[in-house]
Amino acid sequence: MPNSYPELYFPVLVQAVIAMVLAAALITISYVFGKRIRNRVKDMPYESGIVPTGDARQRFSVKFYLVAMLFILFDIEAIFLYPWVVVYREPGLSKFLFGEMLVFVILILSGFFYIWKKGALDWSGSDMGGRKR
Repeated sequence: MPNSYPELYFPVLVQAVIAMVLAAALITISYVFGKRIRNRVKDMPYESGIVPTGDARQRFSVKFYLVAMLFILFDIEAIFLYPWVVVYREPGLSKFLFGEMLVFVILILSGFFYIWKKGALDWSGSDMGGRKR
């Protein structure tokens, strides 16, 4: 068992150094052995030779960002279900944990139905990234 801070944090330091050396080695190997063929198609800002159309600085609808934030929110809330599943079979705690998780899921679903009723997930007839549907 480590007795001092240097002994305690030495494995973390070793792991950080190994990660930095590995990252530098991979970048160096990629630079040394990678192909450097330059042509007009590869210098274009889009992949696969697609000809760019329109302005790259067009405005996007706020709905894109709203849906992304809601996805992250509900994804994080769904992650809270995993620890509950792991300890659910503990003797004596199952009824209490089931009640707690039932309240949690009801709150998540009520939030979901609220944003659904407010129209946050309704894309019909909205402005889709500057283009009318």
